[in-house]
Amino acid sequence: MLTKDLLRISRAGGGYHPQFAAREHRPLAARVVGTYQGHVDETRGELEDALTDLERDADDFKLVRGFAALLERDATFETEAAIEPERARRAAFEAAEAVDVVTADERAMALVRAGESFGVSADDLERSFYADLDERQVLTEVDPRWDPDGLLAQYNLSLAQTALFDATELRVRSSDPNGLVSAVKRLRLMYEIRKRTENETSGDASNREVVVTGPTHLFRSTRRYGTRFARLLRTVASANAWHLEATIDDRGTERLLELSDDDPVGVPTADPVADVSFDSGIEADFAARFSDLDLEWDLVREPEPLATGTRVMIPDFSFEYEHASFRVFFEIMGFWTPEYVEKKLKQLEGLEEVELVVAVDESLGVGQEIAARDFRAIPYSGSVRIKDVVDVLREYERQLVAESAASLPGEIVPDDDVISLEKLANRHGVSVDALADVTVPEHDRIGRTLIRPTVIDALEEALDVGMDLADAESRLEEYGVSDSSAMLSRLGYRVEWDGLAGGTIVER
Repeated sequence: MLTKDLLRISRAGGGYHPQFAAREHRPLAARVVGTYQGHVDETRGELEDALTDLERDADDFKLVRGFAALLERDATFETEAAIEPERARRAAFEAAEAVDVVTADERAMALVRAGESFGVSADDLERSFYADLDERQVLTEVDPRWDPDGLLAQYNLSLAQTALFDATELRVRSSDPNGLVSAVKRLRLMYEIRKRTENETSGDASNREVVVTGPTHLFRSTRRYGTRFARLLRTVASANAWHLEATIDDRGTERLLELSDDDPVGVPTADPVADVSFDSGIEADFAARFSDLDLEWDLVREPEPLATGTRVMIPDFSFEYEHASFRVFFEIMGFWTPEYVEKKLKQLEGLEEVELVVAVDESLGVGQEIAARDFRAIPYSGSVRIKDVVDVLREYERQLVAESAASLPGEIVPDDDVISLEKLANRHGVSVDALADVTVPEHDRIGRTLIRPTVIDALEEALDVGMDLADAESRLEEYGVSDSSAMLSRLGYRVEWDGLAGGTIVER
């Protein structure tokens, strides 16, 4: 982005049209790059003088300053002085006070004495006085990321981003709607998705329009949100086909900004959107903490869209139950505007029949309204409490276990001589808990393994007191028994450990 004072806009016809750089401006871009490269080891003041000369020759001085602002990010300026400026100034004033300077000769004498305290000449000391001022700092290095063509592209992208900073609303259609929505969510922008009619989509790549709340429409305008909002343009412009309309608050006057893939707005360099927000937001914090739990639910980010009237809603997460085709959607309502909250509540009213849990910031005060729409509401402040979410999932889990248990026969007779409970549960598509009331008459349950009595008898013959533990475990594995502790205990053995080297089985 550029600073707003560098914005070049035409308001012809009541619109809001960024004045993009064109091919004819390539020589100017090359001269600005060359000016930076030619002023290495010179002061910022000398560099700015040279840029001012370029401004006089340009059609618009803001264009030169825009190019320079982008190159400035790749330039390194340093204070070069024999003595750190603040120390030099302090020493000179102390020496002047001692001499009681009035005349030029007395001033020179004071500088000589101050310089002697640092072992430098009076001239070096004086040159150090204000070396830390911006205009006296030295350009020590410049490594532009862009050649002149790249600088033109970056300028146009930055100009459009700056123009969008004053948007109250953005409406985007893209040939890559999934990528667009994914970026919107990762940037934590407030949005909704509108399904377009057949007439509206005629000849268009997408049947969805993503409507994003602009930074000037918040409770208070924040630069962080505005920056994230502007960065969305990188994703928009990465699609093969796209069209964008933005309502701009132009100092109290509402204007329309339109851009499309026909405009010279591209993405000159990669800039991963994923780095922007997810690893530091409430959602990221929740996802990280939930992934540390060993639950029978898989957390999925950005599941498929849900229909809600003429709109589409994509919840933040879904919880997928491992033992059945069942999911619970999960939405986190955070720092939103009253209008956005109202839109969300209306979305919930028209939502298709799904299981939805909403974690709602207590400051929004809409928990009861969500509950009134037959959805679970979990209030939070600061961060979402994992326990509250897990408690809700446990309720679903108990219901699912009961349903799956009811679908099982009262008696199961596996063909296997040895089979684990997990394998038997998977075979029937249920959780292990669902097997609790099922009878397995031809097997004994030992630990979490079901074993026929004939196998138990064979293992009893195969093992003996004093056998090395490793040998005993090998014999158990030959029969498919992996839970050696439970089996040895059933056969009346325990392990007498020999340090870390291993052990011997003995009678209990």
